[in-house]
Amino acid sequence: MPIDPSVAVGADLGETTFSWTPREVALYNLAVGGAADPMNTVGLEYVDDVAPKVLPSFATVAATFHAAEPPKVEFPGVDIDLAKVVHGAQQVRVHRPLPAAGTATTRTRIAEVQDKGSAAVVIQESVTVDDAGDPLWTARSSIFAKGEGGFGGERGASTRVEIPDRAPDHELAVPTLPQQALLYRLCGDRNPLHSSPSFAEGAGFPRPILHGLCTYGSVCRAVVDEIFSGDVAAVADYGVSFAGVVFPGETLAVRAWEDGDRLLVTTTVVDRDDAPALSNVVFIRS
Repeated sequence: MPIDPSVAVGADLGETTFSWTPREVALYNLAVGGAADPMNTVGLEYVDDVAPKVLPSFATVAATFHAAEPPKVEFPGVDIDLAKVVHGAQQVRVHRPLPAAGTATTRTRIAEVQDKGSAAVVIQESVTVDDAGDPLWTARSSIFAKGEGGFGGERGASTRVEIPDRAPDHELAVPTLPQQALLYRLCGDRNPLHSSPSFAEGAGFPRPILHGLCTYGSVCRAVVDEIFSGDVAAVADYGVSFAGVVFPGETLAVRAWEDGDRLLVTTTVVDRDDAPALSNVVFIRS
């Protein structure tokens, strides 16, 4: 089915009510590299049984944490083969520090459908409130669908972030584990691209790749730990574009520049001559 932007843009995708506990938070934190050193008492705050630290990036998995099936890309005016889809970009703005347990409701709509010629980009926006109706976070997410462009839609505005022409203020090495995609899939993303060698090969990859949102969360966790002194509440907004694949077991190079209340970041893969992983990375301090 070709994409029909006249139907898709503005479509209400409904609402979902969900809950989470410290167990889900701790598992997510482990899946993005938290508590890597069991002798580091600060790192162990990520797996506290009662009140683990909650990264703002937890917002990306909270609603779907217990999903047991691969996602489908079927929306009003949009029906795309999952094998053609990769995550394009992700942004989360938290309106206050996220609690270690709670109940919330998310309502989502399709904000834009962009025609890149050889591909399509579908952008969703969601607003999440707690059980009292007070805002918790707002998220914007895009998927990039190869071969689905050419339907006559708008190309969309550039989101490029200019990096300062000077040495970075911070440089971090962020290792990933060979089994990290299998651990992260327990947070609700069962896309076989990240766990099935045959599915990954059919999608054009030599082996399963790391979830983009696992890279997203791992970089958030590293920046919080090493630049924001472990303070998860220091991040008000965090957005990235996914610029390339990461294979589980590779090491990420994170370079960061201070820019007022913003932290501008690039993320590359050390193992493949600094191949791009994340671009247009912006943290906004609270």
